[in-house]
This record gives sequence, C-alpha cells and structure tokens, in this order.
Amino acid sequence: MTTSTSDLNTDNVIDLFTGKPYSSRSNHRIIRLAPELDGLEMIYSNEAHPTKFFSIKVLCWALRADGEVVGLVPWLDDIMPCTEIQDPLNGHWEGYYDPGIDEVFFEAPIHKVLELETAAEYYDFECETDSDVVQELPDTIGTHAVLSSDGFKSITLKEVVSWRLLHNGEVLGMLIDDEKVVSTPVLPGDECLYHAKDEETFRYFFQHHIANKIKAKDPEALAAISMLVES
Repeated sequence: MTTSTSDLNTDNVIDLFTGKPYSSRSNHRIIRLAPELDGLEMIYSNEAHPTKFFSIKVLCWALRADGEVVGLVPWLDDIMPCTEIQDPLNGHWEGYYDPGIDEVFFEAPIHKVLELETAAEYYDFECETDSDVVQELPDTIGTHAVLSSDGFKSITLKEVVSWRLLHNGEVLGMLIDDEKVVSTPVLPGDECLYHAKDEETFRYFFQHHIANKIKAKDPEALAAISMLVES
C-alpha cells in the first residue's frame, strides 16, 4: 500500500488530454468548451421558495485543467459553473435535468466528456498571452445583457451573440457595438463585438424568457430586478 504526500511534485506528470504538465488537481482553469445542443437544463432551488425547483438551460459544457467537466450558465453578472451558483436568495444547484426523458442527473453526460477530452487532445494552441482567444461559441439560449446607467430607472437589453474563451480560462459574453457593424448577420468573431464586462452600464445576464418578460414589463420580472437592485 502506498500513500500520497502533500509535497509530492507532480510537475513531471503529463495530462493525457492536453499533453501539458498536470501540476495540481485544484487547477480549475477552463481549457475547452462544448455547446449544449440537446436542451439539457440545470435544476436549482432557493430559500424564498423552499418547496419549489427551478430550471434554466445549460449554455455549454466546460473542461477544466484538472479534468473535471461542468455545465455553464449565465448567472447574474457572470457565467458560472452550475455547481457553484449563488444569488441573493441563496440559490443553489440541485442537479442537471434532461426534459426529454424527465431525468435528473449529477455528472456531465459522458458524450460531452468524451467530446471535450478528444477536442482538448486534438487542438493544442500556442498562446502568447492570457487574453488570447482559444474558442468562441455562439449563444444558443437567447441570453441578453441588461444595461442601466441610472439605477434601473431605465434599462436596455442587448442580445449576447457569443461566448469567448480566453487562454486564462475566462469566458466572456460578447455584445454588438452597433456603430462598428459592417455586415449582417453579426457572427462570432466579428470585429464589432466587445466584452459585456467592458460596458460600464452592464448589470446582469438573463435568458430569453426573462428578457422577453422584461421587455413586456411583466410585474414579476420587474419585481425580481428590484430585488437584485436592493441586494
């Protein structure tokens, strides 16, 4: 029987899929994305509705440098691993959900794990800086960015065109700069796109069904925004 020690040097261990040194199991940097195209969802709950569960569509699946695969969702003002979501109502992850077969599960689907691992092994980018773009996926769930410069007295909704994975593992929602549009439709990688985080008035991300309720001035949607403002 052998035991591991905390000072064991793993710098000479090579990751099977990336071909790079596998220095730490705690390295959560995202290295590869795969779009979710079959309508799988995330199930979550919160303290305000202790007897209810809620669901939102998974945007994509992410392979971390330590080999873990997690679903990602736009959540408040960022994109988050499903297992790590938090909100003012103490919302937390309960699992993944396949509405086609009405099944709840707790690990990434094996076909997505294989897709990500194979792609990470095949694509080996040489990046010079942390801000180099590794991937850019189109948004497939109708994500909108909410912009406001006056404390939500007025708001603007802008569609998120794509999600850009940088070499440092950051995933950024990309918006259209209308003044720089040369041709339409605007596709991922277009030069007129910019990071939502570079927009001073950016506040939150919402999926399309919430965005549509906001556009229609639905009372429940507006009340939810008021709760976020107060928090």
